[in-house]
Amino acid sequence: MADMQRFFTFRQWPRLTAPLARTEVLAGLTVALVMVPQAVAYAGLAGMPLVTGLYTCLIPALLAVLFGSANRLSVGPAALTCVLIAASLTGMAEPGSPEWVALAVWLSLLSGAIQLLLGLGSYGWLINLVSAPVMMGFTQAASLLIMASQVPGLLGVKAWSWDVQSWPVWLSGWPAWFGLGSLAVLLLLRHFKPRWPGIMIVMGLASAIAYVTDYQNHGAVVGLLPSGLPDFYWPAWPGLDTLNQLWVPAMVIALVSFLETASSARIECRRDGKRWDDSTELFSQGLAKIASAFSGSFATSTSFSRSALMLYAGARSGWAVVASVGFVLLALLLLMPALQFVPRSVMSAAVIVAVLNLFQPRQFLNLWRVGRIETMTAGITFAMTLLTAPRIYWGVMTGVLVGLSHFLHTRLHPRIIEVGLHPDGSLRDRHLWKLSPLAPQLYALRMDAELDFAAASEFDRAITDHLAQHPDVKHVALFAQPINRIDVTGVETFGQLHRQLASRGITLHISGIKLPVETTLRRAGELVEGRHLKLYRTDAEALQALKELDPLPADIAAAAI
Repeated sequence: MADMQRFFTFRQWPRLTAPLARTEVLAGLTVALVMVPQAVAYAGLAGMPLVTGLYTCLIPALLAVLFGSANRLSVGPAALTCVLIAASLTGMAEPGSPEWVALAVWLSLLSGAIQLLLGLGSYGWLINLVSAPVMMGFTQAASLLIMASQVPGLLGVKAWSWDVQSWPVWLSGWPAWFGLGSLAVLLLLRHFKPRWPGIMIVMGLASAIAYVTDYQNHGAVVGLLPSGLPDFYWPAWPGLDTLNQLWVPAMVIALVSFLETASSARIECRRDGKRWDDSTELFSQGLAKIASAFSGSFATSTSFSRSALMLYAGARSGWAVVASVGFVLLALLLLMPALQFVPRSVMSAAVIVAVLNLFQPRQFLNLWRVGRIETMTAGITFAMTLLTAPRIYWGVMTGVLVGLSHFLHTRLHPRIIEVGLHPDGSLRDRHLWKLSPLAPQLYALRMDAELDFAAASEFDRAITDHLAQHPDVKHVALFAQPINRIDVTGVETFGQLHRQLASRGITLHISGIKLPVETTLRRAGELVEGRHLKLYRTDAEALQALKELDPLPADIAAAAI
């Protein structure tokens, strides 16, 4: 029970006072003005009944804030999660049908259960499987696919066609006027009045104009959404075959949605100077998804833009989220009739503008400046996401595999360099900086990795190959400060190498060995000083001893890595 206490983070909230209540209510209202229309639009993106988007902003949002380490996150529908849901269920049922809803509920249950179990087991570190380049490549591709998927709805047509002759008919229709007009107004508001709730304003005006002009006779409208709280939803058993098809998408949704949460949670906690607990956040987000499922809705996530707006509006605690949930509830009870006349094309415009912030191709150029391999990983993820559409979750899985392959390659091929004395007094790569050897008949090396099963083979090969090419070597110096761990394979490799060197009359000098490595080697009986094994605490001490092998510059004793 003591372990469960860490999840009761709501007990750390400040006591609600009148000044704090005013601040939190205003912040909650600011976010709710954006959340209500956005939730309805994102539900359509997920292929769900529009009202279910509001359901995700009620009990799921409350549970997430009550038990999460970051208590000002705006939990509900998010673009990437919604498009993943739609992509996962395409071909399995008709969007918006009861079968589709049941499958979406099971997807939410599975992804929520995954996050819940990972949180209880303190496996939050698993989110590192999805690296920043993978997430970036997937986000760029998914944003393109989302915007492309909304173009037919924006123009009021069933499917896009490249037949130019049909374009004038589309562009002159009522849906296109409302859709393109709303898109233009939303972009202008975002540029000139970013603080205004643009989506709410545009939807309100569009609904009023559509009502006055009798738009429903010319194009599709949202229609009257059911008011009131959601009923408890218990999904029917889909069968093992169907369930097996949902496992991979559920895992991807759990990872991607939590990365969205992590990006917002880190910003909030860093701003407050407190620690972000990934396992606690996993637990709370898993609870939110399970609660959303039993509300008959889809998997939730954290909206980065709404969470940033929450902080910008001055929210100081989880009470602001409670206030926003209250305003969403009021909208669900009272404002549903006002949304019934909103044209569907306006909803598509709202989705496009909301997702437009995700599409930032300049990030590829920035990534290229940092690392070529990471850029290739992002590019492969981007390409696979587009090529595997609508099953875009395979783009994430491919990116994860590519990232892990690069990680394994790096671990299996550690950086091992021969060191020399640089003019600035430090030890650096002798061949890169064209430095002289530290002493004749000496091979001085440094390995920037752990001496474990992954690196042991390369470590042995580096020394063996050098000795084969330089049979006159009488001393090998290992500057061991970067080696902070050794395992059984490393101990065995070290022992065999030491005995091989001793049999050839070669002395092994070790400098700066760390205590955990030294303790392990001594327990194994592989670190007994003698004629062919010399230990030095510091590099300066080692360099002084190596200096005596052959005259070297007078200031060499001051050198250090």
